[in-house]
Amino acid sequence: MSSTPETSRIKKNYRRIIKLAFPIILANASVPLLGLADTAAIGQTGAAVDLGAIALASLIFNFVYWGFGFLRMGTTGFISQAAGANDVDETHALLFRAVLLGAGIGIILIILQRLIGETAVNLLQASDDIKVLVKSYFYIRIWGAPATLITFTLLGTFIGMGWTKYLLFIQLLLNGLNILLNVLFVVGYDLGVRGIALGTVIAEWSILFFATYLLIKKMQLADFAHRLQHLQSRVFNKEKLIALFKVNGNIMIRTLALLSGFAWFANQGAAFGDQVLAANHVLLQFVSLSAFFLDGYAHVAEMLTGKAYGARDKSYFIEQVKHSTVLAGITAIILATGVYILSDVFIPLLTKDVQVQTVAAAHSLYAAIYIAFSFAAFQLDGIFIGVTKSVEMRNATLMALFIFIGTAVLLTASYGNAGLWISFIVYVVARAIMLGIYYPKILREMTNGIT
Repeated sequence: MSSTPETSRIKKNYRRIIKLAFPIILANASVPLLGLADTAAIGQTGAAVDLGAIALASLIFNFVYWGFGFLRMGTTGFISQAAGANDVDETHALLFRAVLLGAGIGIILIILQRLIGETAVNLLQASDDIKVLVKSYFYIRIWGAPATLITFTLLGTFIGMGWTKYLLFIQLLLNGLNILLNVLFVVGYDLGVRGIALGTVIAEWSILFFATYLLIKKMQLADFAHRLQHLQSRVFNKEKLIALFKVNGNIMIRTLALLSGFAWFANQGAAFGDQVLAANHVLLQFVSLSAFFLDGYAHVAEMLTGKAYGARDKSYFIEQVKHSTVLAGITAIILATGVYILSDVFIPLLTKDVQVQTVAAAHSLYAAIYIAFSFAAFQLDGIFIGVTKSVEMRNATLMALFIFIGTAVLLTASYGNAGLWISFIVYVVARAIMLGIYYPKILREMTNGIT
């Protein structure tokens, strides 16, 4: 039986979503390679303190940069809406506005580097030798902050415009260049921790120039200085600047709440002993791996729903939500099934400790269930980023965090680590439910007119 035109159109849309998501998934999957390369380079020339310093110093920057992740997410939402409305001037103005914000925050971080560095190091539970190395890493790598934060806004623009394959090019070049520089500075010149930091800074600035070149070419902004001058009134429009700061501020609070949930989970696991802490960490690696895949569909949802929202096309909006979510759901079930069935194979690859293996295996079902349910929260995050409903994202994440902590306090008292994992599952489900409560409001706005 031949397919109808409608069936063919639906299949074509599914293929399009997969095509958009696939480069993002590959780009995400390449990220752990850099950490492995850093570890391998230091492991060949350094001691345990060097490895510890890299781990803790990287943690500081991961926390800082993740906190400013709104530069990527907020940019995607605004850009996709402007693209959906076919407003080229506003698209360019948004890009300039976001880049200037990223550059400004990066410069502030450099100015405040002493305060940030000393505070972060003092909070670390580490030996004095490691703290000295962490400082040497921090005060070199901080000079890459403007490049990294501006690149966040460029990545948000690529996603918002639907040019996802460029994310793969940028990520692969970043990781590849970083690995080569690490080998050169650490193995070749024996610079140790300072070599890792220096290689990262050079790679960050190089990638900024590469991403800028690609974006100028794609958006036909060869004379960007003249274009900025022409759009100056738009770029510095007071109302739009306020809207940008509000959206980004709420996304930042949401991100910090999300980080707090994972930190609370890890801290509670530590209360049950070293083996449980280690086992939970092993299982969280599977959760993180699944996020690489599910993030791909969430990013596509950001772009497609944002464009539909900007174009005031409700039917297209609903269709993209449905199709991207179906694909994310199928992927989540496959990943969860794989984690549960193959846990006995994967867990020993991550730890040789028999006790840790036993505890992890006993709780692998919970990790699989978490992965199976997590796609809904990922997708709704993507949708709300696309339509820049940051207040709802902030409120939903905060409410889910309170539910998680309350549930964990009740369940861990009776069920220990199993109760903690059940509460963690409740947490990701609660995030989806709380966002889902706000979802009909978006549809009503698209029916009655967006204000």
